[in-house]
Amino acid sequence: MKTLLILVGKTTDKHFQAGIADYVERIGHYMPFELVTIPELKNTKNLTEEQQKTAEGDLILRQLQPSDTVVLLDEHGREYRSLEFARWMEQKRNTARRLVFVIGGPYGFSKEAYARANEQLSLSKMTFSHQMIRLVFTEQIYRACTIIKGEPYHHE
Repeated sequence: MKTLLILVGKTTDKHFQAGIADYVERIGHYMPFELVTIPELKNTKNLTEEQQKTAEGDLILRQLQPSDTVVLLDEHGREYRSLEFARWMEQKRNTARRLVFVIGGPYGFSKEAYARANEQLSLSKMTFSHQMIRLVFTEQIYRACTIIKGEPYHHE
């Protein structure tokens, strides 16, 4: 199973960039994994939040294949403990050809993106910056990989 993480906009903080790059490399030892960055929209001052979500949604949808299993990272999504997330990932490995996670823009997702998604996932009831959540989520994917392999990274 190939796994993608689609991001809207670049990660600008160099510390987050370094951490994300480290986890992406680590994940690559366990499964095919790719980060796809969709460029931020230009001239958003002239767009309403809804117009911005729609434009970003169109760019996200262009990255998807019909057979993809799409999971939006969304504050209203299902929350998992790390062990539960690892079991979920292992199940998806057996059923999905391509698992695509999406971290949207600052205003969330368009109606079309929600309609295309198979599931929604929340990492916390707290709110994190879009920059920070990228690092946190790549670490959780790596953690899930080590749990699945029975490696000692995770402690219960």
